[in-house]
Amino acid sequence: MRVDCVTCLGSRGFHRMQYVEWGNPAAERVVICVHGLTRNGRDFDTLARALPEFRVVCPDVVGRGGSDWLAAPEDYGYAQYCADLTVLIGRVTAANGGKPRRLCWVGTSMGGILGMLLAARPKTPVDRLVMNDVGAFIPAASLERLGTYVGKDLRFRDLGEVEAYLRVVCAPFGLLTDEQWRHLAEHSARQLPDGAWGMSYDPAIGIPFQQAEPMKDVNLWQPYDAIRCPTLLLRGAQSDLLPAATAAEMTGRGPQARLVVFDGIGHAPMLMADDQIAAVRDFLLEG
Repeated sequence: MRVDCVTCLGSRGFHRMQYVEWGNPAAERVVICVHGLTRNGRDFDTLARALPEFRVVCPDVVGRGGSDWLAAPEDYGYAQYCADLTVLIGRVTAANGGKPRRLCWVGTSMGGILGMLLAARPKTPVDRLVMNDVGAFIPAASLERLGTYVGKDLRFRDLGEVEAYLRVVCAPFGLLTDEQWRHLAEHSARQLPDGAWGMSYDPAIGIPFQQAEPMKDVNLWQPYDAIRCPTLLLRGAQSDLLPAATAAEMTGRGPQARLVVFDGIGHAPMLMADDQIAAVRDFLLEG
């Protein structure tokens, strides 16, 4: 595993976006793995180790993990994230002897939306897309649930308390091992100057969830229908963010995604279990 960063531009100056990468830097096939709203690139460590044929690149979207926090909180949104990730795409797919590297995208929740938006654009470099538990229609109720904890400036006495908190709010991830929960805790928290621990994201990312007006459903059928690359759709059987009806409809329109459902899981599969990894690996290797 290697750690690096790219420099991106926001409304109030430049900022760093950190990423970790695995595999051969010269590999012709690149996989970019992008995490969910409050998560970070280290969520994909297990998946990355299972893809030795690829160069696997896992960024911390700005405001999360090891990346900078934005000076203008209002910039936290998909326009900024897409711009930042385009910088990363340019770096990791740069031509090698005149031959551009092929790009696959694995995105969980927010990362899946970002992949969908980028894959829908003309001349997109994304030629295989995995959308993990997110779809072309997002119910307002699921966004309201996220709003109950996103953006809170929490404090914990130690990593044990961080892990206990994650086991509650992230229970829909499914049955993870003690080692996996500890991994998530270690990379979800930062130690503060006073010795306490906080979450490793800027609380300002929750601003969109703190509006006075009620949440509304999100309709993303237009970009989804514009996708032309092979698409794999993963769903937790108990997910509230990707309804079963939406997932079924996505198999029949746009890129006609291949659907794989995992029992006993809500939002979202963590891509740490063998069956989840196998579904992603098999799909990527087909290309």
